[in-house]
Amino acid sequence: MTRHPSAWMSFLLWLPFETVQAAWTVNMAPGATATSRSVFDLHMTIFWICVAIGVVVFSVMIWSMILHRRSTGQQPAHFHEHTLVEVAWTVVPLVILVVMAIPATRTLIQIYDPSESELDVQVTGYQWKWHYKYLGQDVEFFSNLATPIEQIHNQADKDDHYLLEVDQPLVVPVGTKVRFLITATDVIHSWWVPALAVKKDAIPGFINESWTRIDKPGIYRGQCTELCGKDHGFMPVVVEAKSKEDFAAWLADKKAEVAKLKELTDKEWTREELVARGDKVYHTTCAACHQPEGQGLPPMFPALKGSKIVTGPKEKHLSTVFHGVPGTAMAAFGKQLSEVDLAAVITYERNAWGNNDGDMVTPKDVLALKQAEEK
Repeated sequence: MTRHPSAWMSFLLWLPFETVQAAWTVNMAPGATATSRSVFDLHMTIFWICVAIGVVVFSVMIWSMILHRRSTGQQPAHFHEHTLVEVAWTVVPLVILVVMAIPATRTLIQIYDPSESELDVQVTGYQWKWHYKYLGQDVEFFSNLATPIEQIHNQADKDDHYLLEVDQPLVVPVGTKVRFLITATDVIHSWWVPALAVKKDAIPGFINESWTRIDKPGIYRGQCTELCGKDHGFMPVVVEAKSKEDFAAWLADKKAEVAKLKELTDKEWTREELVARGDKVYHTTCAACHQPEGQGLPPMFPALKGSKIVTGPKEKHLSTVFHGVPGTAMAAFGKQLSEVDLAAVITYERNAWGNNDGDMVTPKDVLALKQAEEK
């Protein structure tokens, strides 16, 4: 079918108004901490100095081009080694750099001073999740992407925090100096929360320090800013700041959860209970690589549906998930998941997608393997 020219013209006029435009700004945000506001103030100070320099330089250039243009019969001046000019173009930039260096140095000293912290949190990057450990508090957990897979595959509408939601955010108290000890287990990651002015590389074998003190309760979002693999864009950071009272209550609840989880290891589980729990664990931890229906992405991520590992001896299946597969993208989950979650996800894989193995791995089986590894 041939379109009339006026139809094409209407389409071209309509297109710009129908194009989705992302929200954007032309400047930094002041942030939620004294440090982030110092960074913003430094940025604005340097910006206005650069604006002033630009105005002076370009004004002189334009004035010179107009006043000394060829059409007015101007003759070029001939001079060599003008002492005053040479001193001026050396001293003036030096003074400008010193003026810029003073606030910059003050801000950098503030950024790199994690001493006298009131709470220490170890941040460890994994592909593709964050692990948070509250040192001295016996509380630690993984923070995984919580965006529904339907949104990622464009099967559902994306919400306001698409790819910036997690199942468990890092929770910290306001008005408290929190020190972050940042590292990684596999590749280089980078922990970045712009509102807190914190951005540090997480490097395997190294520990980098940073800190923050948040002024008011709220939720602050960031991302991994290092290209850390195929799911780099699915590794968000979410920090929730609570009042000191609410944080104390949250910490107490977390400690109670840890105690309850230890009790669950001794519980007598049914296969149906483990499969139901394993379904959730699988779609949180494993589905990104092995896909929701276990079909995988061969050859990098083999299928679990009908796999010889999944349908074979359960001891070998447990060992593979626990230790990982060296030289491949299969990570070791022995330290990433609890005994209950390891047992649940393995039982789920052995009884999902038509595998129907019928057997189960219990938390006690996983605990026995862990204890054997520690001997």
